[in-house]
Amino acid sequence: MPDPSRLQPSAETPPDDATAVNALRSGVMRLSRRLKHQRVDESLSPTEMSVLGTLAQCGSATPGELARKEHVQPPSMTRIVALLEAKGLVRLEPHPEDRRQKVVSQTERAEAMLEESRRKRNAWLAELVGQLSDEEWDALRAAAPVLEKLAHL
Repeated sequence: MPDPSRLQPSAETPPDDATAVNALRSGVMRLSRRLKHQRVDESLSPTEMSVLGTLAQCGSATPGELARKEHVQPPSMTRIVALLEAKGLVRLEPHPEDRRQKVVSQTERAEAMLEESRRKRNAWLAELVGQLSDEEWDALRAAAPVLEKLAHL
């Protein structure tokens, strides 16, 4: 496993490693911004879409659990959940063990919207990938699990 301090710019940092880290950061950020523009519902913020994606991936959760997963403060998540509920994309139900809490679940409408969003983004990305050479596509396909791991560390 690479030593993280080796990848920080310093007098001892191998130039190839620092360059690779910089290119990775830049490429991931640019691609992420471009993917965010491939939305089905422009009325939802990227944060709202992210919360729906988290619910789709992890299942129902309390607002506090969602706040931790999304790295936002609980009052912010309470506002986001209220907006999503008003749009008919989530429902709040009593917590089965603690009636003071609520459990947030996505609605069928949210599931359909997320599926359409994934389809649109995948089609857009597949079109870009089609412009790569076979060698570039092979390298990207091999890197995909590593990028997924980095996203969840």
